[in-house]
Amino acid sequence: MNFIQVNYAKRIFGLDLMRAVAILMVVSSHVVWILPDLRSFFPELLSVFGALGVEIFFVLSGFLIGRILYNLFVQREFTVKTMFYFWIRRWFRTLPNYYFVLLVNIAILYYLGNSLPEHLWRYFFFVQNLFTEMPWFFPESWSLSIEEFAYIIGPLLLYMFLYFLKCNISRQRLFLLVTLLILVMFLMTRFFYHHHETVRNMQHWNVNVKAIVLYRIDAIYYGVLAAYLSMVRPKLWFKARYGSFGLGILIFLVMMAVLPIKRIYIETHPAFWNVWYFVILSLAIALTLPLLATVQTAPKVVSKPITYISLLSYSMYLLHYSVVMQLLKFFIPSEQFSGIDMVVYLMVYLLMVFLSSYLLYVCFEKPMMDLRDKPVIKNRFK
Repeated sequence: MNFIQVNYAKRIFGLDLMRAVAILMVVSSHVVWILPDLRSFFPELLSVFGALGVEIFFVLSGFLIGRILYNLFVQREFTVKTMFYFWIRRWFRTLPNYYFVLLVNIAILYYLGNSLPEHLWRYFFFVQNLFTEMPWFFPESWSLSIEEFAYIIGPLLLYMFLYFLKCNISRQRLFLLVTLLILVMFLMTRFFYHHHETVRNMQHWNVNVKAIVLYRIDAIYYGVLAAYLSMVRPKLWFKARYGSFGLGILIFLVMMAVLPIKRIYIETHPAFWNVWYFVILSLAIALTLPLLATVQTAPKVVSKPITYISLLSYSMYLLHYSVVMQLLKFFIPSEQFSGIDMVVYLMVYLLMVFLSSYLLYVCFEKPMMDLRDKPVIKNRFK
């Protein structure tokens, strides 16, 4: 791991911690596939971890791109060229890894003798789960579709309101209004779904509400809203950091306790799950940002592993399930193991996840990201 060069001066430990915790939650949630006979509440807890990990990624991603987009929008002329510069930088961050792992998944399918999904082309344009449930293939990709469309819609609306609708208000306020508009728009899409569709069970909800782009883009923009507040009210942001963090954790813990105690299930309370669950969870995560975004450093013994996991998180997310676990289960089925053998199997799986993610990051992801800082890109778009 020492081969990864890290400029700690440019890192924010609290945000690295969020990213590391999120990916570890997601990876741990899929351990259930290795341990299909696991009993008690543990599998359900791991499932919650996985869902929470992805939501943390959404809000954190919104916070980071929100600060970038706010500066581009407020501090300079916001043109089509500016939008493309923003998109190009995001695409160099997200698209190379995505397409590489997509091709790896296709190759694995051919190798295993399985048939490809009927509308494979949709994966190349991130529309596999735009309006409807996506196929079983490359299941991690659902969240990436949501993020990609979130990156597009915000700048487009800002540009439209600024130049086509000629809004006679400050850019600072216009940024807030567009952010709130997006939050309301996608809250309304879930209201529409709730009043016109019936969710049969939690599995149906997972693939027809939680994982559909049309209903989830607002998850990113709770992070954007937090970014806006951090930029325009920095003193309040800093002053409220401990209270805000405590409130966010309290909201999450209360919700996790109340839901099973009060038997608030999808079958009995569909409005809560379809509409309000995402709002409450996203707000709870966003409330932790004032503190975590101001924790700049930590002792090296803590910060180094956290930072490394954070750097590898995107590669880990793409590889851990449909690539590493699928191949491991195919060549060495876990059903034959128990006891200490199963512990060794899990250790081998985790080692393979970290090693493959490290190689993907060092050999492909990082070199591709570095291209966005080349003069040819900056001179053409910045």
